[in-house]
Amino acid sequence: MAGVVHIPWYATGFRGDKLENALLDVSKSTLRYGATAWQLHRNRDDRYRMLQMVDFSSKADFERWWHGPEMIDFRVITSGWWQIPVLYVWHDLCGSGVVGSGDAEQVAAPSAAA
Repeated sequence: MAGVVHIPWYATGFRGDKLENALLDVSKSTLRYGATAWQLHRNRDDRYRMLQMVDFSSKADFERWWHGPEMIDFRVITSGWWQIPVLYVWHDLCGSGVVGSGDAEQVAAPSAAA
């Protein structure tokens, strides 16, 4: 079943920018393992908190990436840049929408006179 894995990361002191760049680099490798999309979010209020989200068609594909050489190298190189444990959560994809996909609802903007 298709799903989205959420991987919360929390950078250690003064390593937020380095962790963000490393996560951006390693996230690209997900596509070689069958991911259909990935996103990296960085909290604006707490710049050390990041959320990596990856869409996979199967959990087995995620496991191949998570235990694959790119993520092993990532964890070795960046091991002091983030707090442990890193506990990912698999979510079943129940629905989604994107502007421009043809299913977006248009809501009239309130008039300036009102």
